[in-house]
Amino acid sequence: MSQPRQRMTDPVRHPEAASSRTRTKRALVLLLLTVFVPGGAQVVAGNRSLGRKALAVTLSCWFVLLAVLAVALVDRGILIEVLARPLVQLVLAVVLGLLAVGWLVLFVNTLVIIRPRLLAPGARAFVAAATAVLVLATSGVLGYGAHVLNTGRGTIQSVFASGPAFEPVNGRYNIMVMGGDAGANRTGLRPDTMAVFSVDAKTGKTVVISIPRNFQNAPFPESSPLRAVFPDGFNCGDECIMNALYPTVENQYAHLFPEGSNAGAEAMLDAAEGITGLQVQGYVLIDMAGFAAFIDAMGGVRVDSGGWVPYRGAPRDDIPVRTRWFPPGELNLSGDDALWYARSRYFTTDYHRIRRQQCLQQAMVNQFNPQTVLTRFSGIMSAGEQLLETNIPQDQLGSFLNLADKSRKTPFERLTLGAPDFGTSAERFSTFPDFDRIRQRVDALLLEASGSAPAASSAPARSTPTSDGASVSAAAASGGAAEATTAVAAAPATAAATAAGIESGASEAPTTQPDGSPITEDYLIQLELTGQTDLISLIASTNDECSTP
Repeated sequence: MSQPRQRMTDPVRHPEAASSRTRTKRALVLLLLTVFVPGGAQVVAGNRSLGRKALAVTLSCWFVLLAVLAVALVDRGILIEVLARPLVQLVLAVVLGLLAVGWLVLFVNTLVIIRPRLLAPGARAFVAAATAVLVLATSGVLGYGAHVLNTGRGTIQSVFASGPAFEPVNGRYNIMVMGGDAGANRTGLRPDTMAVFSVDAKTGKTVVISIPRNFQNAPFPESSPLRAVFPDGFNCGDECIMNALYPTVENQYAHLFPEGSNAGAEAMLDAAEGITGLQVQGYVLIDMAGFAAFIDAMGGVRVDSGGWVPYRGAPRDDIPVRTRWFPPGELNLSGDDALWYARSRYFTTDYHRIRRQQCLQQAMVNQFNPQTVLTRFSGIMSAGEQLLETNIPQDQLGSFLNLADKSRKTPFERLTLGAPDFGTSAERFSTFPDFDRIRQRVDALLLEASGSAPAASSAPARSTPTSDGASVSAAAASGGAAEATTAVAAAPATAAATAAGIESGASEAPTTQPDGSPITEDYLIQLELTGQTDLISLIASTNDECSTP
């Protein structure tokens, strides 16, 4: 005996007999189910087999997301290291792409289930518009995420070297960072900015050792092929300043280094090792032409400047000079502005800009956080291809990003191999450096950064004259540490003025005009027009004082 035919009264699966209002509510509920529980619409109103498969994928994704969140809360470093691997990024890009396509299929199927022709004209238009928006917010976002991950993977593969990650030396990674400019008016690439970043492999605590561009007589370790060429160091006089080593080796001695390596950069590593006594393991070469784009991709960089910093501005008909000025105080610098802030030495010296560079490096690390990376990843990765050349292996990137994240918690310890950390006669020290003294200072600073140095005495520091006539604390003269460095850096502005080549009886840089009004850019421009460059240099002598807001 046949079963009686079931009446089609269920409005979810059979909306034909339902009211117009019920059909509209049903359509909206099915769309929301597809957004928040992909597969749910199919289970309750459509193909249950398709819905169950989609729900299985949905539950799996939720489980993975919860696991990722748990790992991020327990140890975010592990997550950073895993996600930085190109293979992981490739897998994630493929998965996100497939999920984007799958979610789009579900939305199309949900529209079929809704049966828009049963809706009132107004509701039909609303459902169509809502579906389009929701598809962009779900499948569109996942598809864009896949594109971004693939862009990042391409950048990592094109910028970073292949090969295994290297191990820390004495618990630290030592990386040389160079800022290079191969402009049309230069012979070869000359790295005007040079610093060794020594990073604690566990804590991320970072010591930055800046090497002036005019540093001479750099020695080479016994392992360097340049030791035979320059047995007494890079010491051919004023032609052999530190930033000339790169093009010299590239043009004359590249054959001494392994084929395929960057001979100029490898030579700089050898010189940095000879100067500091540290085993320098890798290099990062920053192209100044790409630096501005990278800063812009980060959304700018913020610093708190302690003095007036000059830069070359656009010409104006009413002013015959092109000098313009960044004022003291908090600055939000664009890429071009940051480049000027880092490189300007008008009316000051290389040593002023070195300290501004150190400050800018700290500010960039502070702002290069997971939030910035996630919201600006595509732009940062695109700019990165123009910015960097490095021999750091791809497999090292994750651990280094993890350490960079940790390093934001503590400020860098800084040492400049010249003024003011080694007295105010900067040119003399750079020409005839005391390498034993440099290595003692480096060792003491690393000990302090690792927490192994004895606690500093609370007694007042005794002033001790140095060989160049400057007066610094006894701690600085004996090999010192960060406190000694800070004490010298905080000396009266007359020391900075002396380093800039200024002889003045003033005890500090003036902060007002002769009539008592504040110093302005127009006032500084007027001083330049009237030839009062010594006074400008004294006013600018505090522009190496900088901090991160």
